[in-house]
Amino acid sequence: MKAIVKILCLAGLGLTLFANVAMANIDMAPDVLVKQTADDVLAIVKNDKDIQAGNQQKLFAVVEEKILPNFDFDRVCRMVLGKNWKSASPEQQAFFQKEFRSLLLRTYATALGKYRDQVIEYRPMQTDASEKNVTVKTQIIQKGGQPIAVDYSLVKGPAGWKVYDITIESVSLVTNYRSQFSSEIRQNGIDSLNKKLADKNAAADEKR
Repeated sequence: MKAIVKILCLAGLGLTLFANVAMANIDMAPDVLVKQTADDVLAIVKNDKDIQAGNQQKLFAVVEEKILPNFDFDRVCRMVLGKNWKSASPEQQAFFQKEFRSLLLRTYATALGKYRDQVIEYRPMQTDASEKNVTVKTQIIQKGGQPIAVDYSLVKGPAGWKVYDITIESVSLVTNYRSQFSSEIRQNGIDSLNKKLADKNAAADEKR
């Protein structure tokens, strides 16, 4: 899990692009939607002195309110667990969703805290109006470093566009977690995975 956290931190603001997606026009092109919402979040981060100073509570609040609700979280959990999702009981599934959501909350808050005036470039995108599954390609330009490619996979449903995967420098969030989690489940079972996630989240909460 440390590896994916490091990758997401390198992406900095790349994980904060979907604030208020649920309230946006669902007919808006996904790339336009990403850019407009990114501008809103950038304004919050730039103008909040507490966030710039590393206020963890405010970072968590931003992620909780503006990022996680705009993921197709059920889809993410099913993809991350793969075949293990179907074999898990409803109670195990619910427990995993709760603890995995907490893990993502902390991960994205860390990434958000890394923002330091990076510039986001958006790749041209052509999609058919009937498409329900698209990828928005971006680059994060940082001073003194190589550009970081960040691709967002979105699916369109009744509530509008929702994120279900993020790929950073060809490393998929879903694939990375699935590899880690499937290994633990294979060796010790899903209850062991759930306990480790819960213990990790509890330890992190004690440090806040």
